Amino acid sequence: MSAGEATLDQSDADVLRIVLRGSWRGGGETPSASVVDAALASGAARVTFDARELVDWDTRLVSYVRSALRACEACGVPADLSALPAGVQQLLALAAAVHEKKTGEAQRPEPLLVRVGDAALAALVSVRSFSTFLGEALVALGRLFTGRARFPLRDFLLAMQDCGARALPIVALVSLLVGLILAFMGAIQLRSFGAQIFVANLVAIGMAREMGALMVGIIMAGRTGAAFAAQLGTMTVNEEIDALRTTAISPVEYLVLPRMLALMLMMPLLCLYGVVLGIVGGMLVGIGPLGLGVRQYLDHTLSPLSFTMVAGGLFKGIVYGVIVACAGCMQGMRCGRSAEAVGGATTSAVVLSIVFIIAACGILTLVYDVLGI
Repeated sequence: MSAGEATLDQSDADVLRIVLRGSWRGGGETPSASVVDAALASGAARVTFDARELVDWDTRLVSYVRSALRACEACGVPADLSALPAGVQQLLALAAAVHEKKTGEAQRPEPLLVRVGDAALAALVSVRSFSTFLGEALVALGRLFTGRARFPLRDFLLAMQDCGARALPIVALVSLLVGLILAFMGAIQLRSFGAQIFVANLVAIGMAREMGALMVGIIMAGRTGAAFAAQLGTMTVNEEIDALRTTAISPVEYLVLPRMLALMLMMPLLCLYGVVLGIVGGMLVGIGPLGLGVRQYLDHTLSPLSFTMVAGGLFKGIVYGVIVACAGCMQGMRCGRSAEAVGGATTSAVVLSIVFIIAACGILTLVYDVLGI
């Protein structure tokens, strides 16, 4: 069996015929396509391939034909591939469909106004997508209350365990440290006025109104929201969500609703737990470096607190829980079908959750101020 070779036939001045012979299978040397460039310089108007004497082939033949086609493209000469084996034509079409990545090329930066506009449009698209997904989740919640939703109770209980008990250690650590930091910051300023005792008031109000719920929300965004995005993103890659739609089961009801309800129910408890640990952290500073008594510190801690203040902080926790659950599930269900897309969806879920949590915190703070809470 002769080795694979390619010869050029220019019996017709307008047509360059590339004749493929022998076996192109194995580790032999691939013929060079450089002679095609020289032949095209003679003024051929069209290139054809002749594979009648071709015995068998592998990717060596595809590589040679691809190189010849590049030469044709450089000279602007059309090539007829109809005489090639069907497998070769399919591989060439697949290679042409995947564009080569351009690396090492310096891209000209876009004008500042264009970048600002693109960022603003991307933000509007994110808000619209999040609002749409939140509306779908609320509709599913309404169907659950009317007994028409497919609600997996086992998944709901597992999500409650993951969002609740398993999150206690990290919430305790962060809240304790936040309480310590607030107390130290307050002590530095209040010490100059001889009002160290009001550190207890500062820590109690700060943790109950803002910092308790805010820190728990950010913790759950990085912990639970990312987990939701990774779980549903992997299900998207494995086409499990498509399978649910095929069987007429709403993914929002079956996958999103249990996670959202679990986080909504656990967030107030986690926020209350975080507030208590934050106050304990402030107490460590008060009875340590500041030399305050335990009873004195507790009296000044409880005196500024009210039911509406604590309830307002817990309501913020519920809102943050809805944001984290919806952002994580939305990014997971709308990610691409690759491992890289799952990682991107996880990152986007955390970023989107934190941005919306900060925005919601500002809005609710303004509303509480108007309502006198």
